[in-house]
Amino acid sequence: MSTNSASSSAPASPDLRGQFPQVLLATLASAVGFWAWMLISPIQVFYAEGMQLSEGQVSLMLATPVLVGALGRILTGALTDRYGARKMFTLVLLGSIPAVLLVAWAGTIGNFVLLIVAATYLGLAGTIFAVGVPFASAWYAPEKRGFANGVFGMGMIGTAISAFQTPRLLNSLGYVQTHFFMAGLMLVTAALVWFFLRESPAWKPNKQPLIPKVLGTLKLPVTWQMSFLYAIVFGGFVAFSNFLPKYLVTIYPDQVDPVGAGTRTALFAVAAVIARPIGGVLADKFGPKIVALISLAGIVSLAYIVGQQPAEGILTGATFLAMAAAMGLGMGAVFAWIGPSTPPEKVGAVSGVVAAAGGLGGYFPPLAMGATYHAETNSYALGLWLLVLVGTFALVVGGMLRNTKSKA
Repeated sequence: MSTNSASSSAPASPDLRGQFPQVLLATLASAVGFWAWMLISPIQVFYAEGMQLSEGQVSLMLATPVLVGALGRILTGALTDRYGARKMFTLVLLGSIPAVLLVAWAGTIGNFVLLIVAATYLGLAGTIFAVGVPFASAWYAPEKRGFANGVFGMGMIGTAISAFQTPRLLNSLGYVQTHFFMAGLMLVTAALVWFFLRESPAWKPNKQPLIPKVLGTLKLPVTWQMSFLYAIVFGGFVAFSNFLPKYLVTIYPDQVDPVGAGTRTALFAVAAVIARPIGGVLADKFGPKIVALISLAGIVSLAYIVGQQPAEGILTGATFLAMAAAMGLGMGAVFAWIGPSTPPEKVGAVSGVVAAAGGLGGYFPPLAMGATYHAETNSYALGLWLLVLVGTFALVVGGMLRNTKSKA
């Protein structure tokens, strides 16, 4: 009698059927957001030549959306815990459309100040990542959250699409028409999310006031630990995805044109996208620490090779692809580390802070690369050495952390 009574009073497990299509739709929304976020970088030559921008102005133009997209993730992640991913995905996509149109206007009239204002606003699109992490986590059992966040993380394929497709759209449609196309795509995606995305039955809104919640998140050691590691792996990815077109046409001006640089940057992003869910699955199986350490070791060694500035060709291409894959593995591992180390009601807030740190990690390298560029030798070696040093320090810090495997 007591056994039956206990069984009847036990809470039923939430029905998580249909989880994979839901995460895929969130991944699509993220990909579109990432494309908009990186809309300026692939056609930076258009602005640099049309406005006669200096090296520092180009670096500022490329870095500004990254900074705002990074810091905004703290707020977006906390709001997702409270209002849910369906509302927040829709809000971010619709709210970013005016930013895309403002960029088009600034480029049309050739106003650099307005372009920086528009690029600042465009950073809103980059906050979309912080919406999907708690959403994907809520749809899967703890032991599969590395996989779930790895799949959602593939939304950064939008970076590759932007690098590959934006210069081609510019050539075929025209400058203003390219931005109208992007705005229309965001509108359609927002409609798909609003009508077809649904929250996980396991998700419950967190009504805690926003400021105390964020401050409480900052008191958790895991927040700072994962933020530092993610600033290296994701920050490095964002920095290279953003700056690589500029790097390639500067270092290899006779071998690489803007369209070719966009293609190479797209391949770089694809390699990281493919590696990210693999990193999440490996982290679920072996623990995130070992995967993160392998990732950091790869980044350090490959950044050293890039710093030697090898001749453009197979070696250079293979080095950048391997570096992207190492970063992707690390991204999957870090977010697999967050879930089992964080109270469930704070996953969104912690994810937002960590995602912000990753974005900030991508903000400073383009500025550093621009500041350390040596015109006489046509070299960014000093900036790459900084990556080697910081990555080595992260390798030491990661080795000191406790390994945490997900449990059912």
